[in-house]
Amino acid sequence: MTETTRQEADLAEVLEVAAEAGHILLENGAEISRVEDIMSRIASHYGVDSGSFFVLSNGIFTTGSVDKVRQGGGQAQTYANVEFIPIRGIQLSKVVAVNRLSYDISYGVCSLEQARERLKLIRESAPKPNWEQILGSALGAAGFCVVFGGGWLDCAAAFVVGALLYAFILFFSGRFLSKIVGGVSNALLVTFLCLLFYRIGFGESLSNMIIGAIMPLVPGVPFVNGVRDLANSDYIAGLTRLTDALLGFFCIALGVAFSFLLDGWCFGGMIVLEGMSVNPQTAGLITQTLAAFVGTLAFADLFGVPRAQYVTSGLIGAVGWLLYLVLVRFAAVSPIIAVILSSVLICVLARIAAIDHKCPAQVFLLCGIFPLVPGAGIFWCTYYLVSGQLAPALTSGFGAAKTAVAIVLGIIVAMELPQRLFSGRKRRVERPVH
Repeated sequence: MTETTRQEADLAEVLEVAAEAGHILLENGAEISRVEDIMSRIASHYGVDSGSFFVLSNGIFTTGSVDKVRQGGGQAQTYANVEFIPIRGIQLSKVVAVNRLSYDISYGVCSLEQARERLKLIRESAPKPNWEQILGSALGAAGFCVVFGGGWLDCAAAFVVGALLYAFILFFSGRFLSKIVGGVSNALLVTFLCLLFYRIGFGESLSNMIIGAIMPLVPGVPFVNGVRDLANSDYIAGLTRLTDALLGFFCIALGVAFSFLLDGWCFGGMIVLEGMSVNPQTAGLITQTLAAFVGTLAFADLFGVPRAQYVTSGLIGAVGWLLYLVLVRFAAVSPIIAVILSSVLICVLARIAAIDHKCPAQVFLLCGIFPLVPGAGIFWCTYYLVSGQLAPALTSGFGAAKTAVAIVLGIIVAMELPQRLFSGRKRRVERPVH
C-alpha cells in the first residue's frame, strides 16, 4: 500500500478496524499493553496518528481526529466509540492471529479492507472441538495429580474426573449458570466425584485426586495477566484481573467445602486426611518432568494455543518444574526461592520461544507457569477450615499466598527488566527483507 493510499483512508474505518482488533485481543486473554500497542500500530500505519485508545480489562475507549487522513468529501473529522467487553474464556490462537496481522499491516502487505476481512475470519474462527477440550482437561488433571504427589491409581481417577468436569462445563455450567454459581458448581462436582471414587476404593490419596482434578478450574490466566498489567503500570486493569482470579479461587474453595460438608452429613462424619503425601511410584524426576510436560501441554489445549506451539509450551512447563525439584531436593533451596528462580526461567524461555515462533510470549508463559501455581495450598486451606483446624488452615493459606507472591516476583523480574533486550532482537528477526 502506497503512502498516498494510506493517507486517503477514512478515519472512522481505520479506528473501527483498530477497535475490532483490540476487542478480539481483550476478550481472548491478551494483556492490556499488547492491546494498546497493536491498536496504535494499526491506526498509525493507516495514517491516523492522532488516534487515542484507553483500554481497561473489560472495555475499550477509542477516540481520534483527522491528522493525515483525507479531510474532504464529507469524511468524519472526529471519532469516538466505547465498547464493553465482558471477561470470558480465552483463545490464545486468536491473540496470535491478530498479533501477526498487525505486523503484516505495519510491513505494508495488508490493505485496510483485507485487514477487516481477516479480523472477521479470526473472530468467527471456531474454538477447539469439544472432544479435544475434554481430553485436554482429563490429561491436565491426571498430569497435575502426579505433579502434586498422586499415584497411578489417583492419576486414573483424576483423568476420569477431569473429563467429566469439562463435559459438565461445556454442556451445562458454561451455558446456563452465572460465573460465580458455575465456578462453585464445577468445584463441587469435582470434589464429589473424587469422594465417590475414594469411597469405592478407586484411588489411594483423596487429596491428590482432588488437587489434580481442580487444576483445570484454577484461574491462572487472570492471575498472570493481572501481574503483567501491574508491572506495566496498568493498575486498574491489573487489580481488576487479580480480583477476578481471587473470585475464581474463592469459588473453588466454596465448592470443595460444600462437597466435604455434604459427604460428612451423608456418612456421619468428614473423611480425615493426614496431610500432603507423595507417592513413591511417581516421585522420580523423570516421571515428574513427564507429568509436568503432559499437564502443561493439556493446558495449552484448554487455552486455545495454536497446535504448533503445544510441544514448546509443554517443554517450558516441564523444564521449569524440573528446576524447582532439583533446587528443592538437591540444592537445599527453600521452596519460595525455588519458585522465584523457576518462574524467572519459565519467563525467559517464554521470551525466547516467542522470538522463534513469532508469537506473544504470553502464549508460553500462561501455560508454563501452571506447575508452580499453589493449587495444593488452596485445597488444604479449605479442608482445614471446613474441618475446624484453624492453625493448619492459616499455615496452608499463608504458604499459598507466599507461593503466589514468589511467582509474581519471578514474572516481574524476567518480563520487565530484560524486556528491551528481547524486544530489540525480536524486531530484527521479524523485519522482512526488502
